[in-house]
Amino acid sequence: MGWIFEQIGNAIKEFLKGVVEGNLTDMFNDVNTKVGTIAGDVGQTPVGWNGEIFAMIKNISDTVIVPIAGMIITFVLVYELVTMITDRNNMHDFDTFSFFKYFLKAGIAVFIVANTMTIVMGVFDIAQYAINASAGAIGENTAIDIAAVLEQMQAGLNAMGIGELLGLVLETYIIKFAMLIFSLLITLVIAGRMIEIYLYCSLAPIPFATFTNKEWGSMGTNYLRGLVALAFQGLLIMVCVGIYAVLINTLTVTENIHASIWMIAGYTVLLCFALFKTGTFSKSIFNAH
Repeated sequence: MGWIFEQIGNAIKEFLKGVVEGNLTDMFNDVNTKVGTIAGDVGQTPVGWNGEIFAMIKNISDTVIVPIAGMIITFVLVYELVTMITDRNNMHDFDTFSFFKYFLKAGIAVFIVANTMTIVMGVFDIAQYAINASAGAIGENTAIDIAAVLEQMQAGLNAMGIGELLGLVLETYIIKFAMLIFSLLITLVIAGRMIEIYLYCSLAPIPFATFTNKEWGSMGTNYLRGLVALAFQGLLIMVCVGIYAVLINTLTVTENIHASIWMIAGYTVLLCFALFKTGTFSKSIFNAH
């Protein structure tokens, strides 16, 4: 009779071990998939990430914002002409070179607004090169080695009783659910950055129209700083992924399985938190506000 109960107990233990291993495998697969797609997502330009959205944004910029930028250029040029005349004692101190600079600035202003999207895409092309280069430096070791982790846990799982295994099953279900939430948050960070980029691009002609004016030029320079910060935020995201990869690949599963599982989950939480901070760090570095 005791043999029968022992066999039933062993069967229950094997079932519970299978549930734990299944939960951990699903959890690690979800994290590996999400982390593995970060480099591909942040390394794309606005055109590559979603061509239809970019086409819509470009159409809005060309048909709605560019005419407004043209009015701003007109206002700025009239303001500069009036200022130049009054500064020259109502043209009594005539300086031919001043008019040359005036028409040169007007030409540059029109050229910048007419080629706004080309300039904006140039910024993201440079950032994309840096991001792709950093992805090559980080390598492909961003995934948790699921087989190795489960193998290291076998001795600890075999030593557990039914009660402890039941607790571990509940624990893995909780962590699995939490990891799904953090995977969703990582997706929101990446998608939110791209949406912010599209919003920046849609209004680009207006700040670009102020570049050549001394008083209004701060609008354009601050916009450009913000644009560069958004572009290079992707590089900071890749640095976060690289740090995560080092932490994961140097992690050793100990006999305390509970602590090891929570440590892996903690690294993923740390990655998620760091990704949320990359936008603030990038704007701080490029002095954008």
